[in-house]
Amino acid sequence: MNSAAIYGCSGPVLTEEERTFFADVRPWGFILFRRNVDNPEQVLRLTSDLRDSVGWDAPVLVDQEGGRVQRLGPPHWCKYPPGDAYLKATNDWLAARELARLGGRLMAHDLKAVGINIDCAPVLDVPTPGAHDIIGDRAYARDPATVAQMGRAVAEGLLAGGVLPVIKHMPGHGRAFADSHKELPTVHADLDALDNWDFAPFKALSDMPIGMTAHIVFTAIDNKRPATQSKKAIKLIRDHLGFGGLLLSDDLCMNALSGTLTERAERSLKAGCDLVIHWTGDMAEMRQVAEGVHRLKGGAAKRAEVALARIVHTPEPLDVREARDRFDALLGGRLDASKGPDVGEAQAPASSRANAR
Repeated sequence: MNSAAIYGCSGPVLTEEERTFFADVRPWGFILFRRNVDNPEQVLRLTSDLRDSVGWDAPVLVDQEGGRVQRLGPPHWCKYPPGDAYLKATNDWLAARELARLGGRLMAHDLKAVGINIDCAPVLDVPTPGAHDIIGDRAYARDPATVAQMGRAVAEGLLAGGVLPVIKHMPGHGRAFADSHKELPTVHADLDALDNWDFAPFKALSDMPIGMTAHIVFTAIDNKRPATQSKKAIKLIRDHLGFGGLLLSDDLCMNALSGTLTERAERSLKAGCDLVIHWTGDMAEMRQVAEGVHRLKGGAAKRAEVALARIVHTPEPLDVREARDRFDALLGGRLDASKGPDVGEAQAPASSRANAR
């Protein structure tokens, strides 16, 4: 039986210590970051080794939104635009929706080729004036209806290519005036305001297989605990937003959370998250997380099974070169989206902005 955790690893090659640890704790899945990415052959070998370490076809996740949140990039993978580029390029929401779906389909092609089958996208957060720019251009638009339409287009493109989307950050990060990587944001809006703005895209995409929580305190829901660790907030996600899918915590290492990593994992799972994510690949930290993680069972195990059943193993047909040329043409050539072969080079450690989740 698998544990209710998703772990990263330290570099582009799985170490023997990591292999032994993963075989022992049997995480449900793994997540890759820039430190794990060199070239397509290396990434494919790493995803295979990660699965071998636990003895089953475990899910492998990545954050591949485009823009500043793109773990696989040039020269081996294409550069994709940030979320707000689709509307800027077209000035028409119907054309933007078509372009966003195409972008999702192309990203799925890239990811599936190297053994990645879950993408932590689309972002369904809707920024408000003056909010922290940790979301910023990652948002598809500045109104809930358009965000929902664009987010669904990206999700449908990913699904058609055999990659599961993860809607984030539930129940909404767009109103936060702080970066949850660095500190705990608190949102004071009332429930009506939240329902009409922040919650709306998540309600519209409540049928998606996987969601990710926000490390934010919403005083109208629970004035003491961030949503990730709040039974009240997760009940709202389930009952009011109508989300019945697999629910992941955002990264446990973010400074919005307090306590030891063991305590963070325990609190998140106790509140109702199905799985917790730890991304650093630091072995000492992973051992702490493992102490706070139980086996995946009951409703959480069923939701995990249902989510994985949504993976299409024969992707929608795609002429990759034609699709990339069309994608670049629709973008007006602004981002050189079609440059580079179909199948990233090792990259320097990124700032917390670039490592945004």
